[in-house]
Amino acid sequence: MSLKENLQSDLKVSLKAGDKIKTGVLRFVLSEVQNKEKEKQGQGKPPELVDEEVSQVIQKEFKKRREAIRLFKTGGREDLVASEEAELAIIEAYIPKQLDQDEIRAVIDKLVSRGFADFNSLMKEAMKEMKGKADGKLVTELVKERTNA
Repeated sequence: MSLKENLQSDLKVSLKAGDKIKTGVLRFVLSEVQNKEKEKQGQGKPPELVDEEVSQVIQKEFKKRREAIRLFKTGGREDLVASEEAELAIIEAYIPKQLDQDEIRAVIDKLVSRGFADFNSLMKEAMKEMKGKADGKLVTELVKERTNA
């Protein structure tokens, strides 16, 4: 079952269960997936998204919610923080497991042993290898640490 099919299936389950929050979040995520498909079709490419592309859409929504929570906390809007955190928890269930620092360091060390020593080439290869599997900011920090950049 593809990630998109999984989202659609879970939407049906949440509709039947009457879970309004989960239903709303899943509808929004699926509409973003459809928007991405339309955008892709407009570029003359096949509109069907692969799991990696759906995952990117989900991660984008995850980051939006995280940023909204940060802003609401800054603004003292605890009511909205709770709502966003509930949505964030739902979205988080669909994000593939992210690599931790030790796993990222292992990939970086492997790339260095293959000859990628300077920051730019190492960063390019690291992001290519860990795309969707690790937080970009964390990868950047660890590559800087490794190359002393």
